[in-house]
Amino acid sequence: MLVSNGSTDSSTEFVVLGKIIGFFGVRGWVKVHSDTKPRENIVTYSRWWLGDANNRKPIQVKGGKRSGKNVVAQLAGIESRESAETVLGQQISVQRSDLPVLEGEEFYWTDLVGCEVSTLEGVVIGPVLHLFETGANDVMVVADQRAASEKPNGDILIPWIRPSVIATVDVQGKRIVVDWDPDF
Repeated sequence: MLVSNGSTDSSTEFVVLGKIIGFFGVRGWVKVHSDTKPRENIVTYSRWWLGDANNRKPIQVKGGKRSGKNVVAQLAGIESRESAETVLGQQISVQRSDLPVLEGEEFYWTDLVGCEVSTLEGVVIGPVLHLFETGANDVMVVADQRAASEKPNGDILIPWIRPSVIATVDVQGKRIVVDWDPDF
């Protein structure tokens, strides 16, 4: 099972879970794009870190809820539309230590990005670029970095179906082995 398609910055202390994308009303609420699953889980974290890896500041989350395809949130110290402008466009991160502990065969998508994907036969395909949901199953997008003689196809889409397609996952070793023909 895959959870959260956020990204990890170079310090690995923080995980990006979304972004502030707009205003909601006139009392300082903000509209949020959330990469958590489900979307509204982003407001369960009481403290967000706004900004990028070079300039990040903590802010308390007072509340929030799902609103259509997005989430709306109320943040401490943001009481008007004008004050909400100061956080517009900011990335939302949380400390990795604040993430729930996963059980068994669950992985955070952010930890799979960058893993080297190879076939059961040992053919190295390339790194995981990102993952997305389709409804039927999740899909892993892998950069095709095979030699030119092996007909590289650009990005390769591999369904996240365990164990029939995704044979092994080693997050620590940054390796994923698949039972998949890269030319499919």
